[in-house]
Amino acid sequence: MATLVDTNVLVDLAVRDPRWHRWSSDQLAAAARRGAVVINQIVYSEFSYRYDDPDTVEALLPESAFLREGLPWAAAFAAAQAFRLYRTLGGRRERMLPDFLIGAHAAVRGYPVLTRDPSGYRSYFPTVELITPETHP
Repeated sequence: MATLVDTNVLVDLAVRDPRWHRWSSDQLAAAARRGAVVINQIVYSEFSYRYDDPDTVEALLPESAFLREGLPWAAAFAAAQAFRLYRTLGGRRERMLPDFLIGAHAAVRGYPVLTRDPSGYRSYFPTVELITPETHP
């Protein structure tokens, strides 16, 4: 089964976060044993923010390790619906949040999301399986 990886897990590895590196590394390896490890343009873009050179990003996120999958059109619509709900419930951000696009991608494709920050996913994509420090210590 493929797993969609959230940006925070990849950053943990790249910056060797002292608190989260081990957990993120272990969970990413477990995801790879289960199937493809997927990233989309949103994850790639959020991750790339820290770097000046695309070759550095390519070295850190090699295509041999990360399946690059475009955001499905149905996911774009699902993200908009979740964002509408967020705004209706009092959410203050006026621009689409990346987690809505990532969560919708996972929901449409039936992928679990590997993340350390499950709150938005739980609230707006309750059918998406989450791999988090709470569910996979």
